[in-house]
Amino acid sequence: MNDNEARRPVPVTILTGFLGAGKTTLLNHILTERHGHRIAVIENEFGEVDVDSDLVLASEEEIFQVANGCICCVVDVRNDLVKILQKLLERQDQFDHILVETSGLADPSPVAATFFMDNEVAKKVVLDGVVTLVDALHVQPHLDDPALAEYDNQAVTQIVVADRILLNKSDLVAPAQLQEIERRIRSLNQSAPILRTVQAQVDLSLILGLQSFESDALSMTDPHFLEDVQGRGHDHDHVCDAHCGHGAVPPLVAAPGHTHDPSVASVSFTFDRPFDAQRLQRSLGELLSIRGDDIFRVKGILHVQGDDRRHVLQGVHRILELKPSMPWWDETPASKLVFIGRHLQDQKLRARLEACLADPRTPTASHEALEAA
Repeated sequence: MNDNEARRPVPVTILTGFLGAGKTTLLNHILTERHGHRIAVIENEFGEVDVDSDLVLASEEEIFQVANGCICCVVDVRNDLVKILQKLLERQDQFDHILVETSGLADPSPVAATFFMDNEVAKKVVLDGVVTLVDALHVQPHLDDPALAEYDNQAVTQIVVADRILLNKSDLVAPAQLQEIERRIRSLNQSAPILRTVQAQVDLSLILGLQSFESDALSMTDPHFLEDVQGRGHDHDHVCDAHCGHGAVPPLVAAPGHTHDPSVASVSFTFDRPFDAQRLQRSLGELLSIRGDDIFRVKGILHVQGDDRRHVLQGVHRILELKPSMPWWDETPASKLVFIGRHLQDQKLRARLEACLADPRTPTASHEALEAA
């Protein structure tokens, strides 16, 4: 038996949750915890600008990006997922676990089906489970969103298919409301354990190593789990790049009937000039106070005037946070921001952001000096 045959299948966990539920916070917790395992992370960014991988703290784990498309319903994006998995599995230095983080608008079911539809990949990985984060503070309006009456409600779907549910931000919600949210979750998913969390802190043994799809476990879940991806084929062969070592990747089929709300979109911006932090916070705060229902998520890595550290911008509806992170070191400082929501007006957003840019001639102080001041 050669080394490849002797290797045990690598467990894969799908990490999902609606926009702003805390997936990146959970990833940082997993990657910085002393668990002794080598973990590869595959992220799906909904938009053209990659912000999520910069939000994940530096660690020994490797992060791979599947960008510019929703991993659940864009066929080429799921083909890219298979290609990345193939490359990971060809390596001599094998990983102990693989995490696939979906975008906040993804349906995890077609993603999970990926691990059963490609024979080469399916022999070398095993789907360990689907972990769904639920934003206790904001989930109820999304579950009952009237704008999604004719479309798939991903906040609902993500709960339905979960093997573990993390009810995050539970410290921000009154106990009676938490009980009502749990009751609603249980009406959608009767079997998945619900774990209340703060800042996505959780015992990793409760979310990794679930073996939810081992042996006959899959038959104990929804028997129609894979039916929504068994429809018509796709007539475009996605060819591997020169480094892949394979021929064309077998194209995955699209999920018939799966449609996102077309009014939900992603708008991305990049800036070389630094921001005036106070002006930006004030301006975005005013924006979210007016349009917080339509702006689901704001995230970014920012170059702030007068500071040599990156600043992380996180926003969910009307909640906004801007805080310093690690220094830029040798990297040229630059800002990139992503807005996800309904009826986004990119020109007006750009004008608002440009009005918050600072004078680049102002010298940058070290963060040690700022903290000593």
